[in-house]
Amino acid sequence: MEAPTETSDNQPSIISVQEQDIPDKFKSLKHQLLGPSLTKAGQDTVDQLKVSEIIYNASKGSKFFNNEESRDRNLTEKIQRILARKEQLLKLDLSHDLRRADEYIASLELGRDLTQTIVHMDCDAFYAAVEELDRPELRDVPMAVGKGVLTTCNYHARKFGCRSGMAGFVAMKLCPQLICLPLNFDKYSAKADEVRNVLRNYDPRFESASMDEAYLNITRYCEEHEMDPESVVHQLRQEVFEECKITVSAGIASNAKLAKIGSNKNKPNGQFRLAADRSSIMAFMRELPVRKVNGVGRVFERELDAIGIETCGDIYAQRAVLTKLFGEKAFQFLIQCYLGLGRTQVAPSEETERKSVGTESTFHEMEGKEPIREKLRHIAESLEEDMTRTEYKGRTLVLKVKLHTYEVLTRQTIPPHPVTKADELYRYALPMLVKLEKEMPRLRLRLLGLRCTNLVSTAKTDVDFFGLQRKTSRGTSDQRQAVATDADGWEIWPEAEFEEAAERERQEDMAEMERLSQEQAQAQDRNYLPSALPIKERSASPKEQFWDCPVCQRPRPADEKLLNEHVDLCLSRQTIRDVIKDSAEVEESTSDFERTSVVSHLNASSKQPLRQDLNGKKRGRPAASDKSDMQRNGKRKAFFS
Repeated sequence: MEAPTETSDNQPSIISVQEQDIPDKFKSLKHQLLGPSLTKAGQDTVDQLKVSEIIYNASKGSKFFNNEESRDRNLTEKIQRILARKEQLLKLDLSHDLRRADEYIASLELGRDLTQTIVHMDCDAFYAAVEELDRPELRDVPMAVGKGVLTTCNYHARKFGCRSGMAGFVAMKLCPQLICLPLNFDKYSAKADEVRNVLRNYDPRFESASMDEAYLNITRYCEEHEMDPESVVHQLRQEVFEECKITVSAGIASNAKLAKIGSNKNKPNGQFRLAADRSSIMAFMRELPVRKVNGVGRVFERELDAIGIETCGDIYAQRAVLTKLFGEKAFQFLIQCYLGLGRTQVAPSEETERKSVGTESTFHEMEGKEPIREKLRHIAESLEEDMTRTEYKGRTLVLKVKLHTYEVLTRQTIPPHPVTKADELYRYALPMLVKLEKEMPRLRLRLLGLRCTNLVSTAKTDVDFFGLQRKTSRGTSDQRQAVATDADGWEIWPEAEFEEAAERERQEDMAEMERLSQEQAQAQDRNYLPSALPIKERSASPKEQFWDCPVCQRPRPADEKLLNEHVDLCLSRQTIRDVIKDSAEVEESTSDFERTSVVSHLNASSKQPLRQDLNGKKRGRPAASDKSDMQRNGKRKAFFS
């Protein structure tokens, strides 16, 4: 096995704190305001200093700005603590930590799998591309989908600095001629069906990643058709274009992590293949910025940059201090990034086993014991529905709150028995809430959520004549855990947890941008009212103002409190199911991954075995005859499932 050559074991090259300071670009709040989608394709030629200046001036003085300023200040203080901790570590003998890190690297190298060909398919500006099919005149002008917050921009708009997750009024300042269209999920779902039909021909067990992404394993297809991977992917992309009239980009590599990175290299309508040999992979990762890795958000990027890690190649020099600075899982994740390692298993998303089930609700600033308790009861009832649907009980109950200052707090408790009923969830969550009320008098909240972890399945298990559980082909529970560690990647490949953390960060940023848009809309409405009119005359104006709900896109009266209450209802599980039932045109809709329920979390525990029916078939994939039943029950399938 080839040993790393960046430095010797006897003289570890660890960058000192004195030589590495926080970069100037991160000292400015303006860089923080650029948002999570800074690395989106089409942004390479954009003057980001100009964009950050516009966002800074447009949002200054708003609650969003104050929150971002507070987050930036808190993160700066945290980084100072990290640097101080590193300074202390460098004075100690790190030979043991260095040897342990090198042993872990050696063990990973022994398990490097270069036999599989994984492809990551990513539709190019999917929502915008679908809209352009109905309105071809928009193909050559800047356009975006989404009103309050942009969800997708075409590449003409991206040249001006517009991108997903940006407030609509900010995008209009960057590009005054930008055309913004409302969301139409029925249209996107219909186009998704067409894309799915093409993907099945190349890998029937492809895995959905998000609304416009999928992973495929084309190893068998290449062998059966005696084609090289690049030819297969080119043929697949061409077939998608001919059948669906949209373009897709692709990354081809030996694992899912590298394929995901590669699909962004030659966007739009391109493909990139990373050779399946160690030297090519190591050279590729050595110069790759850590922010390009899925799972590294802007917060983690800033923390890594502070200790001297800008590229994946920089990770090796800091390997001895990573565990003590960021924890064991972060150490494993970063070392795997340095080596270019990732999972090689691709499976339908419905076969992914849950680690937690939860729900949360965002609302207008709320205070008072009774309203907060009513909200907690409502969330407990919603969580009971999800627990019943997914057939789980929880050994651990987690309470999540977001204060009026946007600070997020979590508390957890272990009930005496696994819980699933709303009364039990409320009874064990209430003491945690009461304790918070005692710690913080006049408690004011903007978000409340409950989550169950350490799940116990309530599904009926296979039993033999004597009442003993039958052994499945996956072996005993201990064997399943061993298989999961070696093959499924839950322990060896912790990137799923980091990817989910980065996704939650993006979702929270989207929510903050939505609030910024609402603040701006309210300010404009106040400015448009004639100051000479009495208040009663203004409210009686026949021209009533409406805002589009960011969830269902339906117009609502321009009242912040009413809109937030409506958004709260939209985000509940029952309302989402009602909306799906009302729009019966959608034959196959999205999976539990896209629901607002929390499927996986960083503090989750071990996996649960796949449930099987009496015929030994996995219950995650319904037969064609069951599709109508699924529609009636409101269950949703993944975009590419």
